[in-house]
Amino acid sequence: MAPVPLYSALYSGAGLLIDDEAPFVKQTFRNRALIATEKGTQPLTIPVVHDGGRMSMRDVRISEHGNWRHQHWNALKSAYRNSPFFEYYADDFAHFYEERDGFLMDYNLRLHAVVCELMGLERDVRFISEVRAANDGCRDLRAIAEPKALENMDGYTPQKYYQVFTVRNGFIPGLSVVDLLFNMGPEALIVLGGEKFAG
Repeated sequence: MAPVPLYSALYSGAGLLIDDEAPFVKQTFRNRALIATEKGTQPLTIPVVHDGGRMSMRDVRISEHGNWRHQHWNALKSAYRNSPFFEYYADDFAHFYEERDGFLMDYNLRLHAVVCELMGLERDVRFISEVRAANDGCRDLRAIAEPKALENMDGYTPQKYYQVFTVRNGFIPGLSVVDLLFNMGPEALIVLGGEKFAG
């Protein structure tokens, strides 16, 4: 459930090239999403099996330690049950918190496919490990996975949209794309089209 800016860039692009050979970095949006709650932002972190050594993204397994699926789904329901479109889309997401997945990348890609389908933003997805030719014209957005880099991204102007807790928290940019989807529904694409990346 990547941040909205990734989907904004995807909206204006022809496809997504994923660096599946990149090393996994902890405390990033590779296994974390930010949602808006009554008290501000809340991270939802998927626990992973990590031995401390260098691992590529494609090799990272999801840990089944703890009850994270139940906690994540309850957090999503609590945060978005009063949003205009949560009930409409809830069934599309509920099964992600019931099924067990082996690899983080597979889980992320399945979630990405559902989000894109619901928004009508279907784009080609390829992997660096499979594409050995030069990729001229690709915008490198790997920094979006880094929370601090996202906060300071040059040339990025977020498009404000309705959020359930705007009165209490003000508008919060850079949240997970599900925040946009649950709050704006079919109008999510209009918001993505209004976001700007310089260059």
